[in-house]
Amino acid sequence: MIDHHRIALVTGANKGIGFAVARALAADGMTVLLAARDPGRGDEATAALRAEGLDVHRLTLDVSEPGSVREAAERVETRFGRLDVLVNNAGISGGASQTPGAADLDTVLAVFDTNVFGVIRVTDAVLPLIRRSSQGRVVNVSSGVGSMGNMTDPAHYMSRLPALVGYPSSKAALNALTVQYAKELRPYGILVNAVAPGACDTDFTRDLGYDLTRTAAEGAGIVVQLATAGPDGPTGGFFDDDGPVRW
Repeated sequence: MIDHHRIALVTGANKGIGFAVARALAADGMTVLLAARDPGRGDEATAALRAEGLDVHRLTLDVSEPGSVREAAERVETRFGRLDVLVNNAGISGGASQTPGAADLDTVLAVFDTNVFGVIRVTDAVLPLIRRSSQGRVVNVSSGVGSMGNMTDPAHYMSRLPALVGYPSSKAALNALTVQYAKELRPYGILVNAVAPGACDTDFTRDLGYDLTRTAAEGAGIVVQLATAGPDGPTGGFFDDDGPVRW
């Protein structure tokens, strides 16, 4: 049973999987802070969920800007005093200019700044608030392309995807980062896991040219499952709908 007074923060939540996660957590009774770097888009997304009767509040947050992260954490502390769930969903693909041997280094740096360093910035900023929770949960939205097992298995379709320097490497780094936070926070009862939501029909994947039928709501399912896991739930793992994903 979910505590209907829990506070959740979802980054990159104005659209796609982040929006679906925000909706699902709020529908389960949580107060959800819908974090978006664009205040206008954040307002639109928040208004849409509030029109459904959900307890959602917009939080301006750019994970690549330390000042923005610090200010957002201060606002959460001032208004709520704690945080129970953090979903690190914000991420960028970096586009196609990441071919090994011809990668644009500025693009790769930008991908890592959002997908890896942004997670560190946000998690560290709100960690004092999560430690005040009796049910602290951190879920990092990774990707199946971050699995070196998948990417090196000739029988797996991901091994035949085009080689990219930035995005898959950033998700593999995020997986490793997840393990380190799980080790550090296990004594506090805070569960930290990474998830592979699958390729969903969102702006993110449409930009890559994929023709997909899996919905953002379906992708959000594994995120919500781990965000609401009980005290005996896993920590330090990587999961999709079917269970553990190989590293």
